[in-house]
Amino acid sequence: MAEIIQRDGTWTFDGETLRLVPGRDKGVSLLRATLGELTVPLAALAGIAFEQGKKSGRLRLRLRDGADPLLQATGGKLTDSSDPYQLTVEPDRYGVAEYLVDEVRNAHLIEQVPPTPCDAYLLPGPSVPLSVSAGDGTASFDGERVRLEWNWKTEEAKSASGTRSLALVDIAAVEWQPAVGLENGCLRFTVRNAPTKAPPKYDPNSVELWGFKKDPLMALVAAAVQARLPHPSAPAAPADAPSAATKGLTPPPPADDHDTLLRRLRELGELHQGGILTDEEFATAKQAVLRRM
Repeated sequence: MAEIIQRDGTWTFDGETLRLVPGRDKGVSLLRATLGELTVPLAALAGIAFEQGKKSGRLRLRLRDGADPLLQATGGKLTDSSDPYQLTVEPDRYGVAEYLVDEVRNAHLIEQVPPTPCDAYLLPGPSVPLSVSAGDGTASFDGERVRLEWNWKTEEAKSASGTRSLALVDIAAVEWQPAVGLENGCLRFTVRNAPTKAPPKYDPNSVELWGFKKDPLMALVAAAVQARLPHPSAPAAPADAPSAATKGLTPPPPADDHDTLLRRLRELGELHQGGILTDEEFATAKQAVLRRM
């Protein structure tokens, strides 16, 4: 086993999987702290690298295309600080980082992991239920429906349509765009048979983002939805095979075992105590988890 412990987080490799745990240092980004622990199977890796610097180094994981719904939904637009597949390394741990890289590379070579894109997600995506408030609204997802609620900053032309509730089977695509310079970002849902060219400011199926602290958390909502949509590289179903949407069925979310749900409750409690979740958001998310138990 190889392990490196830093203020930024802890990476552990057991020969088959990499366990990535974010640190509790105040410099750890809100997205990484909220996303929590990740378990990356060796089959999802395309490569690993360590870059040395004068003041600090950086470990980087490169995942195979299509392996992770978070990377699929964000399209490579996460900043370095928000990227869960990077770890800042202090100079006195450079040797440990290089050892970890060697161990992962050797196992990767022995297992002969193909460099080709994946046709199914190898990571499950963020846990649900999930609710994030940022920009001009709140986006919530329980595994079956997306709920968009507006605040006082929403354009009247959009808020006039009221709260939106989108069934997963009606969502064709989801994307997250960060705010860059003077251009605002968004969390946008493309609804089947309802194309639109309206900017996020006026699109009732989009939350407009202005570049504030909680904007990256909307990427977690996008990833949770992406994980439950058909994989973009999955083999096409036969033309005569009825789709889930045709049958009126919602694809079942990945099963959550008891330990996973207990860990999710602890995570929600920490987010509530840290002021990330409001009392109402915490109560709603907690009840949803308890129902699943």
